[in-house]
Formats: sequence, C-alpha cells, structure tokens
Amino acid sequence: MPSVSAHVAHTLARHVDHVFGVMGNGNAHVLDALERSSDVQFTAVRHEAGGVVAADAYHRASGRIAAATSTYGAGFTNTLTALAEAVQAQVPLVLVVGDEPTSGPRPWDVDQIALASAVGARTYTVGRTDAAATTVIAIEHALTYRVPTVLAVPYDVAKLDAGPVPEVSAPRIPEPRRPTGAFAEGTIAEIATVLAGAQRPLLLAGRGAWLAGAGEALGDLADATGAVTATTSLGRNIFPRAEYDLGVAGGWGAEGAMDLVREADVAVVFGASLNQFTMRFGALLAPGTRIFQVDVAPAATHPHVGGYVQGDAAIVARAVTAQLGELGHAPGAWRESVPVVELRAYHPGEDLAPDGRLDPRSVAVRIGELLPQDRVVVSDGGHFIGWANMYWPVAAPDRMIMVGTAFQSIGLGWPSVLGAALARPDATVVLTTGDGGGLMALADLESAVRVAGGSGMAVVWNDGAYGAEVNLYGLQGLALAPMLIPEVDFAALASGVGARGVVVRRLDDLDQLADWAAQPADDRSFLVLDCRVSRDVVAPYQEEIIRVNS
Repeated sequence: MPSVSAHVAHTLARHVDHVFGVMGNGNAHVLDALERSSDVQFTAVRHEAGGVVAADAYHRASGRIAAATSTYGAGFTNTLTALAEAVQAQVPLVLVVGDEPTSGPRPWDVDQIALASAVGARTYTVGRTDAAATTVIAIEHALTYRVPTVLAVPYDVAKLDAGPVPEVSAPRIPEPRRPTGAFAEGTIAEIATVLAGAQRPLLLAGRGAWLAGAGEALGDLADATGAVTATTSLGRNIFPRAEYDLGVAGGWGAEGAMDLVREADVAVVFGASLNQFTMRFGALLAPGTRIFQVDVAPAATHPHVGGYVQGDAAIVARAVTAQLGELGHAPGAWRESVPVVELRAYHPGEDLAPDGRLDPRSVAVRIGELLPQDRVVVSDGGHFIGWANMYWPVAAPDRMIMVGTAFQSIGLGWPSVLGAALARPDATVVLTTGDGGGLMALADLESAVRVAGGSGMAVVWNDGAYGAEVNLYGLQGLALAPMLIPEVDFAALASGVGARGVVVRRLDDLDQLADWAAQPADDRSFLVLDCRVSRDVVAPYQEEIIRVNS
C-alpha cells in the first residue's frame, strides 16, 4: 500500500518538475517515492539553505513553481535565511520537511511552525488520511499568495499505509486583478487625461508588470503617449522599445539617465513597490512630478504617489491606452529628442586603482564585452552587486536573478547557479559574488560546478573585505579589522571541485574568459574568475547609502 510519503510525492509530482535539497531522516521516504515512481528531477545540494535558494532561482528563471526539501530540526533551521529571502521576494515554492512525531517533540525537535511563521511562511501538516489534499492546498497557497509554503510530514506518519493515491482537485490560480468601482475607473480616466496633457511623460515598470505579462501593453501605452521609459532592477527590458528606455532607475541607474528622470512632469508606475533604492531615497523624481501608481497591493506604497489604482498592470495599461484613444491624443515628441545611448553610459573605470589592484568598473566592462549574449546572471548580495547590474545587460527580468537582496543577505550565490542552470539549460549562467558571500556559501561551490558544468561560470569580486561594511562603517571611523578577510585563492578552491580557476590581476588575464566563451559548453569546465579588485572604488549606489546614513 502506498505510504503517506508516497501520497505527498505523487501529488507533488503532478505540479512540480524539480526538487532541490538534502536527504535526511525526516524526508527520506518522500525522496524515495519521488525517485522510484515519478519523473521529478531531484538535485542534491550540500547545505539545506542551498536547496531553498536553488528552488527560488529556478522559479525566478522559469516562472514555474519549484520545491525544496530538508529533514527536521537542524535541517529545517538551516533553511531559514533562504526561506526568509523567498518570503520577502514573494517567490512561490514548496518546502517539504520532516517534523516532530504527532506524539510530541523529541529533545532535538524545535517548533518549526513557529519558526516558519516568524519569517512569514505558513505551514501545512499532512496526516494519514489527507496527505494528498494537504499537498495540493500547500501548492495552491504558494501560487495564490506568491509566498513559500512549508509542507510538514510528521516523523511517525511518514511510513504509514494510506491506501491508493486519490485524485484531488488541481490548485486554483486566481485571475488577474481587475480594477473595480467608480473610484478606480475615475483614476484610470485621470491618468489618461494627465498623460494627454504631459510634456515630459515617464513610464516606470517593475517586477509586478513582468509577472502580469504587461510588456506589450506597456509598449503600446508608451507609444501612445510618447513617454520615456525606465524600470526597476527586477523589471529590466520589459518595454519593447529599447531606443527610448533609460534603463534601471535608482542607484544602479546611469547618472545622466537619472537626471533626465527628474525632468518628467508625469510619472506612471506599474508593478513597482517604489522602495528606497529605486526611489534613490526620495530623490528619483522631482518634487513637482505628478506620480500615479498601479499595483496589486491594497494601497499606494510610497508617500509621493498622488493617484493609485489597484489592479493588474496589463489590464490597467490597456485601459489607459483606450482612454487616450477616446481623447484623440497624439503622442508628444519629448522622447524623440532624448540621447538615450549617451545618457545610459557608465564610468568606464581605470585599468588599476591607485592601490595597484584592479578597478572593478573596468573589470566589469571587459567581462560584459566577453560574456555570451545568451546568459542568465545570478547575484549574491554585497557591495559588488552594482557592477553586474550596471555593466552586464540582460535580455529580460528573468535573466537577472538576485537571491538575497530582498532580505539583505549574503551567502546565497553558489546554489543560485543550480536553479538557473536547470531552468535555462541552453543559456550560460554567470554568478557574481564577493569573497565574503562566496566563502559563506562555499558548500555549494561543488553543487554549482556539478550541475552547471561548462554552461556556468562565476566572477568573484575578491577585495579581502566585507566591502559594504568597509564603505559605510569604515568611513565612519569604526575599527576595520572585523571587516577584513584574509585573501583567499578562489581559483584554487574551484580547481579542487573540478572547475577551471583563473586568478585575475590584470585586465589581460580576462583573455582566458574569451577563450572559454569561444568553446562549446560540452567541451569546457565551469569557470571561476578570481578577480583581485580594489576596495577603494565605491559603487554609486553605495555612495547614496553612505550619504543617507552618514
């Protein structure tokens, strides 16, 4: 007779094609059922946090729900930072875990429901008679609320006979939110009227617009208004007309482009939360700019917003475009006069910084020139995060994956490679990480090399420090010693697990990246570029943070 674990595995397999994690006492029977009787691919990681990170990155790169798994107790507590990141980033995934017996906790058990709740994740616990139905409920919860969900299998229930696996209803997915009521209709009409009268209109889109599939609708609205466009870091390149797009708004934006944004007299924001980094701590838009926001949140998410519509970005964008058509509006000519290529230019950097180490800007420029065009960039957290975002353009929001930024964590980089590589098997996956975060996640260096192989590479910004802390607190006069890291040879570490490691001390050393990129993926190894960069060159977004906090 199939066990409770088999019911969980069979039901999960109807909706999930990848599971990432570490096997232990609490999840052994679920993994056994997945391996023996489903087509679900299980990918082993070396640390439980890496399982959640890999599932998170898999979803961000593919749009499909993924699952992670760990044992109970210490296995579960190891997932918490990654679980908190996925909650903050609104990533739907299912974390299947073992749990304490129904008879009560053992000495090594912890209150997993309370711990999951503390980081914002809800737990569903299966029983002998409802395991399949509970699994579907957990999946539906994750998809409906865009949040990780924990599915717990008590230790003394996992092996119990549960009878044939029942047919259960598929998860219900909510329809796109339509704006309703006279107030919403009036605000849509007001947006159209204000855009029709604008001299310098701006459209700004974020991840919510991407999730709504609003690219075409936003492109039509931009054409109808003659608006210049910009995006958040998680919405990049959603607008079809790159020739009128200023790139990422906020601290990762080019200075010239951000100066132009402040000239806008009307800004309409679709699917972006307008956090402090996008808003440049309140300085992104001029005080006289009239700001409207469209989002699925219950209310406007920034005090500068003057008009708000709760609704799906694509639906509202089409409604505004239709209203403009009824008004007989002709697009303005502002964007035709904007030198976008010039405004989007970043500082190219110097070959070497004054301290004799590489200038990270020039390294980023050169790497950007050599990377394969079909790429997915995955990023750890840290000071270096600006370099990839500024100098390595990607084709779409699901090609720049930043696991860690929502929760402001580091050490989630290496396992991100796995999820992205399995979601995008034909692309080159490029990890950008620092020496601090790279060491913290080192257990899954092996996982990245094993799974991605010659389709993956990593750039380690090795400055011998926790750079963000040096930039902020070192400048305030705090003791530097706790912020420094002895120089680590990441090239040698990479070689130890079968990768090709290259120490980069001069720009000419990056010629080895050119050689690597010219080879077929099947003929090369995972590449790790250990870039010995200066910590004296501060990223512009970090300078903003320093200014606000000092």
